[in-house]
Amino acid sequence: MRISHRTIRGPISCLVAFLVCIATIGCQAPSLLITPVSGSRKLVETELSRDSFLASDKIAVIHASGVLTNAAKTQLFGTGEHPVSFISEQLDKARRDRSVKAVILRINSPGGTVVASELIHDEIVHFKKSGKPIVAVMMDVAASGGYYIACACDEIIAQPSTVTGSIGVIMQLFDMSGTLGMLGIKNEAITSGPNKEAGSPFRALSDEHRELFQHIVDDMYERFVSVVLTGRPHMEEDVVRKLADGRVFTGTQAAEWGLVDRIATMRDTIEALKSQVNTTSVRVITYHRPAEYKPNYYAHMPQPGIDINFLNIDAAGLFEHASPEFLYLWAPGLTGH
Repeated sequence: MRISHRTIRGPISCLVAFLVCIATIGCQAPSLLITPVSGSRKLVETELSRDSFLASDKIAVIHASGVLTNAAKTQLFGTGEHPVSFISEQLDKARRDRSVKAVILRINSPGGTVVASELIHDEIVHFKKSGKPIVAVMMDVAASGGYYIACACDEIIAQPSTVTGSIGVIMQLFDMSGTLGMLGIKNEAITSGPNKEAGSPFRALSDEHRELFQHIVDDMYERFVSVVLTGRPHMEEDVVRKLADGRVFTGTQAAEWGLVDRIATMRDTIEALKSQVNTTSVRVITYHRPAEYKPNYYAHMPQPGIDINFLNIDAAGLFEHASPEFLYLWAPGLTGH
Protein backbone atom coordinates (compact mmCIF):
# COMPACT_ATOMS: atom_id res chain seq x y z
CA MET A 1 0.00 0.00 0.00
CA ARG A 2 1.47 3.31 -1.04
CA ILE A 3 1.03 6.42 1.12
CA SER A 4 1.53 9.65 -0.77
CA HIS A 5 3.00 12.83 0.64
CA ARG A 6 -0.36 14.46 0.03
CA THR A 7 -2.04 11.89 2.31
CA ILE A 8 0.09 12.70 5.34
CA ARG A 9 0.49 16.39 4.61
CA GLY A 10 -2.93 17.25 6.09
CA PRO A 11 -2.45 15.59 9.54
CA ILE A 12 1.10 16.91 9.80
CA SER A 13 -0.05 20.43 9.01
CA CYS A 14 -2.73 20.20 11.70
CA LEU A 15 -0.18 18.91 14.21
CA VAL A 16 2.24 21.72 13.42
CA ALA A 17 -0.53 24.30 13.73
CA PHE A 18 -1.55 22.84 17.08
CA LEU A 19 2.02 22.94 18.40
CA VAL A 20 2.43 26.54 17.24
CA CYS A 21 -0.81 27.44 19.01
CA ILE A 22 0.42 25.88 22.25
CA ALA A 23 3.74 27.73 22.02
CA THR A 24 1.94 31.01 21.32
CA ILE A 25 -0.23 30.84 24.46
CA GLY A 26 2.58 29.84 26.75
CA CYS A 27 2.88 26.08 26.26
CA GLN A 28 -0.54 25.44 27.77
CA ALA A 29 -3.23 23.65 25.85
CA PRO A 30 -6.40 25.71 25.40
CA SER A 31 -9.50 24.44 27.13
CA LEU A 32 -13.21 25.11 27.01
CA LEU A 33 -15.38 24.50 30.04
CA ILE A 34 -19.10 24.30 29.48
CA THR A 35 -21.20 24.29 32.64
CA PRO A 36 -24.94 23.55 32.45
CA VAL A 37 -27.00 26.31 34.09
CA SER A 38 -30.53 25.87 35.35
CA GLY A 39 -33.16 28.18 33.95
CA SER A 40 -34.80 28.37 37.37
CA ARG A 41 -34.50 31.59 39.36
CA LYS A 42 -35.14 29.91 42.71
CA LEU A 43 -32.51 30.47 45.36
CA VAL A 44 -29.77 27.90 45.56
CA GLU A 45 -27.57 27.20 48.56
CA THR A 46 -23.78 27.28 48.45
CA GLU A 47 -21.48 26.10 51.20
CA LEU A 48 -18.82 28.67 52.06
CA SER A 49 -16.99 26.75 54.76
CA ARG A 50 -17.34 23.64 56.87
CA ASP A 51 -15.85 22.82 60.27
CA SER A 52 -15.92 19.08 59.70
CA PHE A 53 -17.17 16.47 57.27
CA LEU A 54 -19.95 15.49 59.69
CA ALA A 55 -21.18 19.06 60.31
CA SER A 56 -24.93 19.36 59.74
CA ASP A 57 -25.90 22.58 61.54
CA LYS A 58 -25.78 25.71 59.38
CA ILE A 59 -25.16 29.41 59.79
CA ALA A 60 -26.61 31.35 56.86
CA VAL A 61 -24.95 34.52 55.56
CA ILE A 62 -27.43 36.93 53.96
CA HIS A 63 -26.20 40.01 52.09
CA ALA A 64 -27.77 43.47 52.25
CA SER A 65 -25.67 45.39 49.76
CA GLY A 66 -25.95 48.59 47.76
CA VAL A 67 -28.75 51.12 47.86
CA LEU A 68 -31.93 49.75 49.42
CA THR A 69 -34.92 50.41 47.18
CA ASN A 70 -38.43 49.04 47.02
CA ALA A 71 -38.04 48.31 43.32
CA ALA A 72 -35.80 46.27 41.04
CA LYS A 73 -32.38 47.84 40.63
CA THR A 74 -31.58 49.38 37.27
CA GLN A 75 -28.61 47.76 35.52
CA LEU A 76 -26.78 48.22 32.25
CA PHE A 77 -28.60 45.29 30.65
CA GLY A 78 -32.13 44.93 32.04
CA THR A 79 -33.03 45.02 35.71
CA GLY A 80 -31.41 43.49 38.76
CA GLU A 81 -32.72 42.17 42.04
CA HIS A 82 -35.46 43.81 44.06
CA PRO A 83 -33.58 44.40 47.37
CA VAL A 84 -36.59 44.09 49.67
CA SER A 85 -37.91 40.98 47.93
CA PHE A 86 -34.47 39.34 47.67
CA ILE A 87 -33.61 39.78 51.36
CA SER A 88 -37.09 38.64 52.39
CA GLU A 89 -36.75 35.55 50.18
CA GLN A 90 -33.45 34.64 51.81
CA LEU A 91 -34.77 35.18 55.33
CA ASP A 92 -37.75 32.94 54.58
CA LYS A 93 -35.50 30.19 53.26
CA ALA A 94 -33.30 30.36 56.36
CA ARG A 95 -36.36 30.40 58.64
CA ARG A 96 -37.87 27.29 57.05
CA ASP A 97 -34.62 25.29 57.08
CA ARG A 98 -34.38 23.48 60.42
CA SER A 99 -30.66 22.97 59.88
CA VAL A 100 -30.07 26.74 59.90
CA LYS A 101 -29.40 27.66 63.51
CA ALA A 102 -28.47 31.33 63.06
CA VAL A 103 -28.17 34.06 60.44
CA ILE A 104 -25.52 36.68 59.79
CA LEU A 105 -26.84 39.74 57.97
CA ARG A 106 -23.78 41.09 56.18
CA ILE A 107 -24.50 44.80 55.56
CA ASN A 108 -22.62 46.91 53.05
CA SER A 109 -25.08 49.68 52.27
CA PRO A 110 -25.36 53.48 52.56
CA GLY A 111 -29.11 53.12 53.06
CA GLY A 112 -31.85 53.91 50.62
CA THR A 113 -35.49 54.86 50.55
CA VAL A 114 -37.44 55.19 53.77
CA VAL A 115 -40.03 52.57 52.83
CA ALA A 116 -37.45 50.00 51.68
CA SER A 117 -35.55 50.36 54.96
CA GLU A 118 -38.75 49.97 56.95
CA LEU A 119 -39.86 46.89 55.01
CA ILE A 120 -36.50 45.11 55.43
CA HIS A 121 -36.52 46.02 59.12
CA ASP A 122 -39.98 44.48 59.47
CA GLU A 123 -38.88 41.31 57.64
CA ILE A 124 -36.01 40.88 60.09
CA VAL A 125 -38.35 41.35 63.04
CA HIS A 126 -40.63 38.70 61.53
CA PHE A 127 -37.69 36.32 61.11
CA LYS A 128 -36.77 36.71 64.78
CA LYS A 129 -40.09 35.11 65.73
CA SER A 130 -38.52 31.82 64.64
CA GLY A 131 -36.27 32.01 67.68
CA LYS A 132 -33.12 31.85 65.57
CA PRO A 133 -30.55 34.55 66.34
CA ILE A 134 -29.69 37.06 63.64
CA VAL A 135 -26.57 39.21 63.89
CA ALA A 136 -25.73 42.25 61.77
CA VAL A 137 -22.12 42.40 60.61
CA MET A 138 -21.19 45.76 59.08
CA MET A 139 -18.59 45.95 56.34
CA ASP A 140 -17.36 49.11 54.54
CA VAL A 141 -20.51 51.13 55.18
CA ALA A 142 -23.75 50.54 57.05
CA ALA A 143 -25.14 54.03 57.30
CA SER A 144 -28.59 55.58 57.51
CA GLY A 145 -30.98 52.92 56.18
CA GLY A 146 -28.14 50.39 56.49
CA TYR A 147 -27.98 51.17 60.19
CA TYR A 148 -31.78 51.24 60.39
CA ILE A 149 -32.06 47.57 59.34
CA ALA A 150 -29.15 46.61 61.62
CA CYS A 151 -31.19 47.85 64.60
CA ALA A 152 -33.68 45.02 64.01
CA CYS A 153 -30.99 42.38 64.63
CA ASP A 154 -30.14 40.76 67.96
CA GLU A 155 -26.60 42.13 67.87
CA ILE A 156 -24.69 44.66 65.78
CA ILE A 157 -21.04 44.03 64.96
CA ALA A 158 -18.77 46.37 63.02
CA GLN A 159 -15.25 46.50 61.67
CA PRO A 160 -12.94 49.19 63.15
CA SER A 161 -13.14 51.31 59.99
CA THR A 162 -16.79 50.69 59.12
CA VAL A 163 -18.67 53.90 58.29
CA THR A 164 -21.99 53.86 60.13
CA GLY A 165 -24.51 56.17 61.74
CA SER A 166 -25.99 58.93 59.57
CA ILE A 167 -29.21 58.65 61.55
CA GLY A 168 -31.64 60.96 59.84
CA VAL A 169 -33.81 61.67 56.82
CA ILE A 170 -33.20 63.60 53.64
CA MET A 171 -35.54 64.67 50.89
CA GLN A 172 -33.62 65.57 47.76
CA LEU A 173 -35.17 68.28 45.60
CA PHE A 174 -33.99 69.91 42.38
CA ASP A 175 -34.81 73.43 41.24
CA MET A 176 -34.38 73.86 37.49
CA SER A 177 -36.59 76.91 37.19
CA GLY A 178 -33.64 79.30 36.75
CA THR A 179 -32.08 77.21 33.99
CA LEU A 180 -35.42 76.89 32.19
CA GLY A 181 -35.89 80.66 32.41
CA MET A 182 -32.49 81.24 30.81
CA LEU A 183 -33.56 78.99 27.96
CA GLY A 184 -36.86 80.80 27.59
CA ILE A 185 -38.85 77.77 28.72
CA LYS A 186 -41.82 78.37 31.00
CA ASN A 187 -43.54 75.59 32.92
CA GLU A 188 -47.32 75.62 33.19
CA ALA A 189 -49.21 73.12 35.36
CA ILE A 190 -52.94 72.85 35.91
CA THR A 191 -53.57 71.40 39.37
CA SER A 192 -56.54 70.56 41.54
CA GLY A 193 -55.05 72.33 44.53
CA PRO A 194 -52.22 74.69 45.56
CA ASN A 195 -50.08 71.87 46.99
CA LYS A 196 -50.42 69.36 44.14
CA GLU A 197 -47.26 70.65 42.47
CA ALA A 198 -45.23 70.87 45.67
CA GLY A 199 -41.69 69.64 45.11
CA SER A 200 -41.75 70.11 41.34
CA PRO A 201 -38.24 70.71 39.93
CA PHE A 202 -39.76 73.26 37.55
CA ARG A 203 -40.69 75.72 40.31
CA ALA A 204 -38.79 77.22 43.22
CA LEU A 205 -39.84 75.70 46.54
CA SER A 206 -42.16 78.06 48.41
CA ASP A 207 -42.03 78.54 52.18
CA GLU A 208 -45.42 76.86 52.53
CA HIS A 209 -44.32 73.79 50.60
CA ARG A 210 -41.03 73.62 52.48
CA GLU A 211 -42.97 73.55 55.75
CA LEU A 212 -45.20 70.74 54.49
CA PHE A 213 -42.22 68.58 53.54
CA GLN A 214 -40.40 69.42 56.75
CA HIS A 215 -43.30 68.00 58.77
CA ILE A 216 -43.05 64.73 56.81
CA VAL A 217 -39.28 64.55 57.26
CA ASP A 218 -39.66 65.23 60.98
CA ASP A 219 -42.22 62.43 61.30
CA MET A 220 -39.89 59.98 59.53
CA TYR A 221 -37.00 61.12 61.68
CA GLU A 222 -38.98 60.33 64.83
CA ARG A 223 -39.64 56.86 63.42
CA PHE A 224 -35.89 56.37 62.90
CA VAL A 225 -35.09 57.49 66.46
CA SER A 226 -37.77 55.13 67.80
CA VAL A 227 -36.23 52.21 65.88
CA VAL A 228 -32.79 52.98 67.30
CA LEU A 229 -34.16 53.21 70.84
CA THR A 230 -35.94 49.88 70.43
CA GLY A 231 -32.88 48.20 68.98
CA ARG A 232 -30.48 49.83 71.46
CA PRO A 233 -32.44 49.57 74.75
CA HIS A 234 -29.33 50.33 76.82
CA MET A 235 -29.01 53.81 75.26
CA GLU A 236 -30.68 56.87 76.74
CA GLU A 237 -32.98 58.84 74.45
CA ASP A 238 -31.08 62.10 74.90
CA VAL A 239 -27.85 60.37 73.84
CA VAL A 240 -29.48 58.88 70.76
CA ARG A 241 -30.92 62.25 69.75
CA LYS A 242 -27.53 63.87 70.25
CA LEU A 243 -25.96 61.38 67.85
CA ALA A 244 -28.91 61.37 65.43
CA ASP A 245 -27.96 64.57 63.63
CA GLY A 246 -26.88 62.90 60.41
CA ARG A 247 -23.21 62.51 61.28
CA VAL A 248 -21.31 59.29 60.54
CA PHE A 249 -18.97 57.35 62.80
CA THR A 250 -16.25 54.78 62.43
CA GLY A 251 -17.04 51.35 63.81
CA THR A 252 -14.76 52.04 66.78
CA GLN A 253 -16.49 55.34 67.56
CA ALA A 254 -19.92 53.75 67.18
CA ALA A 255 -18.95 51.02 69.66
CA GLU A 256 -17.81 53.63 72.18
CA TRP A 257 -21.19 55.38 71.94
CA GLY A 258 -23.15 52.12 72.06
CA LEU A 259 -24.51 52.30 68.51
CA VAL A 260 -22.90 48.90 67.84
CA ASP A 261 -22.24 46.12 70.33
CA ARG A 262 -18.65 45.24 69.52
CA ILE A 263 -15.86 45.13 66.99
CA ALA A 264 -15.29 41.67 65.55
CA THR A 265 -14.43 39.81 62.37
CA MET A 266 -16.69 37.42 60.51
CA ARG A 267 -14.70 34.51 61.95
CA ASP A 268 -15.16 35.83 65.48
CA THR A 269 -18.88 36.26 64.84
CA ILE A 270 -19.27 32.70 63.57
CA GLU A 271 -17.44 31.30 66.60
CA ALA A 272 -19.65 33.32 68.97
CA LEU A 273 -22.81 32.14 67.22
CA LYS A 274 -21.69 28.51 67.44
CA SER A 275 -21.42 28.89 71.19
CA GLN A 276 -24.78 30.67 71.35
CA VAL A 277 -26.64 27.89 69.52
CA ASN A 278 -24.76 25.14 71.41
CA THR A 279 -22.88 23.58 68.53
CA THR A 280 -19.19 23.03 67.88
CA SER A 281 -19.30 22.27 64.19
CA VAL A 282 -21.22 24.16 61.49
CA ARG A 283 -21.50 24.67 57.78
CA VAL A 284 -21.51 28.33 56.74
CA ILE A 285 -23.81 28.75 53.75
CA THR A 286 -25.31 31.50 51.64
CA TYR A 287 -28.12 31.86 49.10
CA HIS A 288 -27.95 33.16 45.56
CA ARG A 289 -29.42 32.78 42.11
CA PRO A 290 -28.15 29.97 39.86
CA ALA A 291 -24.82 30.68 38.09
CA GLU A 292 -23.66 33.24 40.66
CA TYR A 293 -20.33 32.23 42.18
CA LYS A 294 -19.76 32.65 45.94
CA PRO A 295 -16.22 31.67 47.02
CA ASN A 296 -16.52 32.79 50.67
CA TYR A 297 -18.60 34.86 53.09
CA TYR A 298 -17.01 38.15 51.97
CA ALA A 299 -18.08 37.70 48.36
CA HIS A 300 -21.05 39.39 46.76
CA MET A 301 -21.88 39.69 43.09
CA PRO A 302 -21.05 43.29 42.09
CA GLN A 303 -23.79 45.41 40.59
CA PRO A 304 -23.24 48.17 38.03
CA GLY A 305 -23.22 51.52 39.74
CA ILE A 306 -21.52 54.86 40.10
CA ASP A 307 -18.70 55.60 42.51
CA ILE A 308 -19.49 57.96 45.35
CA ASN A 309 -16.73 58.75 47.87
CA PHE A 310 -14.76 55.73 46.61
CA LEU A 311 -17.68 53.41 47.43
CA ASN A 312 -19.51 51.53 44.71
CA ILE A 313 -23.05 52.75 45.20
CA ASP A 314 -25.84 52.05 42.74
CA ALA A 315 -27.65 55.33 43.35
CA ALA A 316 -28.72 55.99 39.78
CA GLY A 317 -32.08 54.35 40.32
CA LEU A 318 -32.93 56.71 43.15
CA PHE A 319 -32.80 59.75 40.91
CA GLU A 320 -34.11 58.44 37.62
CA HIS A 321 -37.47 60.08 38.27
CA ALA A 322 -38.12 63.78 38.69
CA SER A 323 -40.37 63.26 41.70
CA PRO A 324 -38.80 63.80 45.13
CA GLU A 325 -38.10 60.86 47.43
CA PHE A 326 -37.68 60.51 51.17
CA LEU A 327 -34.41 58.77 51.95
CA TYR A 328 -32.56 57.15 54.81
CA LEU A 329 -29.39 57.53 52.77
CA TRP A 330 -25.80 58.60 53.32
CA ALA A 331 -24.48 59.87 49.99
CA PRO A 332 -22.80 63.25 50.50
CA GLY A 333 -21.58 63.25 46.91
CA LEU A 334 -25.21 63.50 45.77
CA THR A 335 -26.77 65.46 48.59
CA GLY A 336 -24.29 68.30 48.90
CA HIS A 337 -25.26 71.89 48.14
